[in-house]
Amino acid sequence: MKKYFGTDGIRGVANHFLTPELSFKLGKVLGHKVKQLDSKNRPYVYVGKDTRLSSPLLEYSLISGFLSSGVDVKRLHQIPTPCVAYLTASTEASLGVMVSASHNPYYDNGIKIFSNDGMKLTDEEELELEKMIEENSSVEVINDQIGAVLNRHESMYQYIESLYFSVKNRFDGLRIGLDCANGSTSILAKRLFARLGATVITINDEPNGLNINENCGATDTKQLEDLVKSSKLDLGFAFDGDGDRVIAIDELGNIIDGDFMLYVFAKHMKEEDNLRGNTVVTTVMSNMGLYKALEEENIDNKSTDVGDRYVLQEMLENDYNLGGEQSGHVIMLDYNTCGDGMLVALQFTSLIVKYNMKLSELVKDMTKYPQKLGKVVVPNKELIMNNSEYFKHIEKYNLELGSDGRILVRPTGTEPVIRVMVEAITEELCNKYYDLAYAELKNII
Repeated sequence: MKKYFGTDGIRGVANHFLTPELSFKLGKVLGHKVKQLDSKNRPYVYVGKDTRLSSPLLEYSLISGFLSSGVDVKRLHQIPTPCVAYLTASTEASLGVMVSASHNPYYDNGIKIFSNDGMKLTDEEELELEKMIEENSSVEVINDQIGAVLNRHESMYQYIESLYFSVKNRFDGLRIGLDCANGSTSILAKRLFARLGATVITINDEPNGLNINENCGATDTKQLEDLVKSSKLDLGFAFDGDGDRVIAIDELGNIIDGDFMLYVFAKHMKEEDNLRGNTVVTTVMSNMGLYKALEEENIDNKSTDVGDRYVLQEMLENDYNLGGEQSGHVIMLDYNTCGDGMLVALQFTSLIVKYNMKLSELVKDMTKYPQKLGKVVVPNKELIMNNSEYFKHIEKYNLELGSDGRILVRPTGTEPVIRVMVEAITEELCNKYYDLAYAELKNII
C-alpha cells in the first residue's frame, strides 16, 4: 500500500498533504537516485508547472531538493505536462517532473514524474521512492557540486514544432473553439491552431492561479458547448488544467469524449495499416459502445485498470501504439509517451479535413450506451471495497443486466471517493440500476 503516490503521481491538498517539505524530500531522493544511476556525469532534470497558485510553492522546494543533491535543473516554468514528457524523452535529461494536479481544483496540487525515456514510473519504482523518503536516503553535496538552475522556457518550442509538423492537413476554413481551462495550454493552443490556418475563438485562457478547471475545461464542457452552438463553429476542444487530456465538441454541441476519439483514430490507423497489433488499449471505464464499434471494424481491444499509466504499460508490453481513456487521455505512441491533449486535438482535426466530414459524421458509426456516473465521498475506501455484502448485491445486478449492461464500482486513486458507473441498453435500465447501486453504497457509509 502506497503512502504518497496514487494513480497519477503524488496528489493532494497543497500545503496540507502535499507540503513543501514533502516536495523537497522527493526532489532530494530523486536527485540521489539519479546520481546513483549516473555517477560519472553531472545530470540534469526538467521541471515544469501548471498555473495554479500553489505550483511555485512546490516547484521551488522540489528544485531545492534536486540542487541539494547535486543535480542541475532546467526550469520550464508554466508548461503542459506532455511537453515535459516529450523533452525528457528527446534529450539527455535524467528525469522530467511536472507540478500539477491535472483536472483537480486549484487548491489541490500534484507531482508527476517521468523517467529518462519519458515514461511514468511503475508501481515498484514509486514504492522504492516512498521507502527512500521514509528512510531519508539522500546525499548532501557542498561547494561547486551543488546543482544549478537553468531557465529553459524556450525549450517548449521544440515541443511546439514537433506538434506542428506532425499534422498532415492544414485547417484553413475551419472555425474552432478552444477551452484552455485557465491552465497550461492557455498560451500555446490558440497559436498552434491559428498557425495551421484555423479561425480560433478561445475561452478560459486567462489563468489567475485560482480559476484553473473552475467550471470549464475537459471536466465541464458547458461553456464550450454553448460557444460552439452560438458562434456556429465547426467544432471545439476542451483541455484540462495540465493539457494531457482533451474532450471534443461537435458542430451540434454534442460531447465527443476519448472513447469516440479512440474509435476514429483506430479506424483510420487500420486503414493506413498503422494500428500495431490491430489493437486499441482501453480501461474498464470505456463505454460498451466503443467495444461494439471496434468489434464491427474487426479491431481488437485490451482493457486495463483505470489510469493512463496502466494503459501505457499494456501498450509498451505488447507493442501497441494507440490507447486511452474515456476521460480524454489518448496516448499516441508514434508521437509522444503520454496523453497529450493538444497533439490529439490537432490529429483529430486533421482527420476531419482528410475525410471532409463534419465531426458528427465522423463519429456516427459508434453509438454510446446510456451511461451514468456518480461518486460518493467516503472515510475509508479500502473498507468499502472489502465489503462482501455490498458486492454481492452488485454481482446480482450485473447478472440481471447480462450483456445489456454492467455496473462498475471502483475507488479513485486521487480522491477519497468511490465511483459508481452504470451502463445499460436503455436510459430506463441505466437509471434503475444506478439508483440501486448508489443507494446500496450510501447505506454502508
